[in-house]
Amino acid sequence: MNMAEAGHTQKHPYHLVDPSPWPAIGATGALLLALGAALGMHPDLFGTGLVERIVKDVEWWVIAPGLLIILAVMFWWWSDVIAESRKYHTAVVQLGLRYGMILFIASEVLFFAAFFWAFFDSSLFPGAENMPTRTEATGGVWPPKGIHVIAPFDLPFMNTLILLLSGTTVTWAHHAILEGNKRDAVRGLLLTVILGLCFTGIQIYEYSNAPFSFRENIYSSTFFMATGFHGFHVMVGTTFLVVCLFRAMAGQFKPNQHFGFEAAAWYWHFVDVVWLFLFFCIYWWGSGKAPIAMH
Repeated sequence: MNMAEAGHTQKHPYHLVDPSPWPAIGATGALLLALGAALGMHPDLFGTGLVERIVKDVEWWVIAPGLLIILAVMFWWWSDVIAESRKYHTAVVQLGLRYGMILFIASEVLFFAAFFWAFFDSSLFPGAENMPTRTEATGGVWPPKGIHVIAPFDLPFMNTLILLLSGTTVTWAHHAILEGNKRDAVRGLLLTVILGLCFTGIQIYEYSNAPFSFRENIYSSTFFMATGFHGFHVMVGTTFLVVCLFRAMAGQFKPNQHFGFEAAAWYWHFVDVVWLFLFFCIYWWGSGKAPIAMH
């Protein structure tokens, strides 16, 4: 090895990424998406003039530029990360990524905690003396008067079984990767993706036939916010697993190097656990049908 080659030899196990345009482009896309969403909700954001007329003509297509930029950045940036992972993600780098994923999931736990807090604050104290407006809105009982709740042991219970089963199939895929069994890894991931799509389809059907609307009262708004964001996370997780499925088919996961799949599996198990809390707390207990429910 000559002196020039020695000068470029990496002397540490860390990965220093090359300069990338994706963070700046992604930030631009996020700005355009946020601006488009604001205009979609308030066409007169910049006053009554040309902008308002254009927004009213295009309606919600105003978010398309920002959304397309973000989707493009996601594809190309993650493609770069996948390419880097096959060369530069040493054991130390993978450890750092695991810590990062743990912190990300912790932030998601706090995100959902806010919706559970809102739900329990309203359901445990539907007739608080110091909150006359809440008492008037709920009738002093929970679920509020006039609300016809969704039967917990109908479609919600079916979705619970589907997600629990998907947790076993993704674990099967994980063990197959650890054993270098490509065939079973692909099978497990394919089944998990199918189950995720089934869950989403059932929830869409449930929403379209729900006996209450989002703006009806505090029960309906907290119900749709909590279960809706969970459904969004299921779609994100399913997309995550679809990418892992194609990578598994291409033989990119090795027993000692498969953090991309590991992160997807952690995320999917998190989605499973959140759904169990949603089912027991909101669908069952919150509907007043559980043995310990408050009336």
